Amino acid sequence: MSLLSEYRGKLCSAAEAVRLVKDGDWVDYGSNNSCPAMLDEALAARRDELHGVKIRGNLLRGPLAVVECDPEGEHFIYHTWHCSADERRVLARGRGYFTTMTFRNIDWYYRSFLTTDVAMVSVAPMDDEGNFNLSGALGSTCSVVENAKRVIVEVNHAMPRIRGEAAKLPLSRVAAVVEGPARPLWEMPSPAPSEIEKKIASYIFPHICDGATLQLGIGGVPNAVGELLADSEIRDLGMHTELASDGYLALHLAGKLTNRRKSLHPGVGVLGLAIGSRDFYDWLDDNPEILGCRLDYVNSIPVLAQNDNMISINGCLSADLYGQVCSESVGTRQISGSGGQLDFVNGATAAGGGKSFLCMSSSFIDKAGVRHSRILPHFDGDIVTTPRSEVFFLVTEYGAANLAGKTTWERAEALITLAHPDFRDGLIRAAEEQHIWLPHNKR
Repeated sequence: MSLLSEYRGKLCSAAEAVRLVKDGDWVDYGSNNSCPAMLDEALAARRDELHGVKIRGNLLRGPLAVVECDPEGEHFIYHTWHCSADERRVLARGRGYFTTMTFRNIDWYYRSFLTTDVAMVSVAPMDDEGNFNLSGALGSTCSVVENAKRVIVEVNHAMPRIRGEAAKLPLSRVAAVVEGPARPLWEMPSPAPSEIEKKIASYIFPHICDGATLQLGIGGVPNAVGELLADSEIRDLGMHTELASDGYLALHLAGKLTNRRKSLHPGVGVLGLAIGSRDFYDWLDDNPEILGCRLDYVNSIPVLAQNDNMISINGCLSADLYGQVCSESVGTRQISGSGGQLDFVNGATAAGGGKSFLCMSSSFIDKAGVRHSRILPHFDGDIVTTPRSEVFFLVTEYGAANLAGKTTWERAEALITLAHPDFRDGLIRAAEEQHIWLPHNKR
């Protein structure tokens, strides 16, 4: 049978495709721009005839029709690996549940522990070889479709093609194909960094050398680092990142991102996921200098360790005086997810000349105008994303502290110097009560 005949034989409407879903099934949606909007709406339309359908996703723009159509959760139960803003609201309303995940383990989870009865993913159109493209969701979605019993694809002509075997989804693995008009992608342009974020970036910048390979998370501090690098004399930077965004495009346009001196995959930038602006997606599209890989490879500690001068820069939400870092919750309220932070902290540390930086402002002001410290005496329900034994550099607008090998009192001393001045005396008193403060420590 020709590819065209096979394709036509699997072509159907969204309403016909979602008939594959049965009561009690586990259904996976593709991540970020691979979330299938038409299939989501068609599945929601079947609400009254389905019960106990369990849906998994991660980093989805939302709102999801299957969640909004079923306020009591009698028909659809939603789960996420990593919260977007909308998924955070879903969980806060008690309409969804979180599944913890360290992203280097995602393929192992899907192969060994998880059931996916139906995978629904949005893809770039099929090529001449019979492969759809998983685009900027490839790193995680490849594990979903490889292990699903049935796969439904929703074709979106607006999605960029990313090179690499992990991005390919063969027509032979697909049970149904749904076509629709090109739909605008979820765009997340990099915000302009604040003055505090620029100050934080200034403490990281001296640690970056010519030929370094960068992992930049999303947010103001990585963007500020990118701005400093774009205006600097540093050359021949490389990319090896779980999630790529506009910061890398800015470095490319400044002539700084060449990937030339990478010890692993020289000449190409490596990514697992991609979310950014339209210009960023256009840059990625069929770019021979970009290689998309699965997250169990991108985030592998032995793989990361092969990148000489690997620099990992990620945000966090809070730290306690013991050096534990929370990057995913406020108390017990889930904000994002574990993601790949620990993967890159460990991988960068294992690399020759590598360093990892976890960054945050020293404090924040709530809606009532009250200032709160992000450095706490101890956690009270906050979820530890990076344990104290693995933290390398922690950075605020007051400096960068290397916590590796530090005793409890040395950590308390270093962390208090990173705190907002309004909270330092209180933190010293707490450290004394917790018996992690020496009488001669700095005051």
